Amino acid sequence: MAVYFHEEDLPEGVLAPGPVAVDTETMGLVTPRDRLCLVQISDGGGDEHLVRFNVGSAYDAPNLKAVLADPARIKLYHFARFDLAAIAHYLGVQATPVFCTKIASKLTRTYTDRHGLKNLVNELLGAEISKQQQSSDWGAAEINEAQRDYAASDVRFLHRLKDILEVRLEREGRTAMAQACFDFLPARAALDLAGWAEHDIFSHM
Repeated sequence: MAVYFHEEDLPEGVLAPGPVAVDTETMGLVTPRDRLCLVQISDGGGDEHLVRFNVGSAYDAPNLKAVLADPARIKLYHFARFDLAAIAHYLGVQATPVFCTKIASKLTRTYTDRHGLKNLVNELLGAEISKQQQSSDWGAAEINEAQRDYAASDVRFLHRLKDILEVRLEREGRTAMAQACFDFLPARAALDLAGWAEHDIFSHM
């Protein structure tokens, strides 16, 4: 198990075939304003790859974009809505098809309102992750070891969580409902980018 740090693109051929876990770190929560600083990606084999984009980056990352845009690879996220918007806005690709562990959790773990990644990892996998670096400066000139470990942990567990949550979705008869939600997420991200992040266009009002 190792965490690899790359500048501006993912090296070619470092990921095994199949689903990849993906996460992003940005300068804030307003996607057009707060630049994309880091993309984390893992094939579930034990290694995590962190791709850092510097100030003024052209986001010309052909290897990373090829993986993210590959329709044969499922992309695993926790809160895909945000990551899809950041990737579409800065890298210009639709990182689909999608499996979102937060949505799967909300559809199956209806006995709780705690659907954060830390909660899922603790309950379903019996592991602990630290969120201490969540609000750190991802645009700094140096990404320190604590930040790197935090960023890697955001993709480290997603393959295992997907396996468990798929079983629960099937058990509760909600697999098709979950898939419909996953399929809608790119449109939800596009609505966010277009200015409807805080307004429910499906509501009566």
